[in-house]
Amino acid sequence: MDALDQDVRRMLAFRAGDESAFNALFDRWSGPLLRYLERMLRDAAAAEELVQEVFLRVHGARERYRPEARFSTWLYSIATRLALNELRRPRRRAVHQSLDAEGAAPLAGDEGRTDEIVDARRRAAAVEQALAELPERQRAALWLAVVDGLSYAEVAGALEVSESAVKSLVHRARSGLAERLAEASGADAGGAPKLQEE
Repeated sequence: MDALDQDVRRMLAFRAGDESAFNALFDRWSGPLLRYLERMLRDAAAAEELVQEVFLRVHGARERYRPEARFSTWLYSIATRLALNELRRPRRRAVHQSLDAEGAAPLAGDEGRTDEIVDARRRAAAVEQALAELPERQRAALWLAVVDGLSYAEVAGALEVSESAVKSLVHRARSGLAERLAEASGADAGGAPKLQEE
């Protein structure tokens, strides 16, 4: 690791007894972790619980913490293990359906844009469904690399796999997502969002 990143410095300050450093880490990372876990689990309530569990584990590990990798890599590694454990539970909860889904009525004044709104919601639902159908590790690798912007090396650390395995997971996730979106649009992938290769 080059220079200590700001989050590593905060964690080291927390280890030394600065509780405000832990609060700063929570403020910085709870939002991105929640979005990541919601995508992994497709269950907002379970994702919120796991964010709390991740930070409980961070809090409990403060005495043992060693800055051997970026803080985000360590944090996502904890989150990914918890998410994969949750996904393996036989009693997975039913997926919450948002009121913003395709069937929701458009707001007043949107009459001229109703078709655009319905079409955008259909595309968003198709992307959500395609993402949900990806294997968990592919979905995790894709989300961490593309949405959260972690490097392949950082994703490898978070998922506890090699960097070449991450490249393979991301490639397979992109290919699988493109295939599912093409199928959903009736073999016309022209309207499907294109994921940019790195």
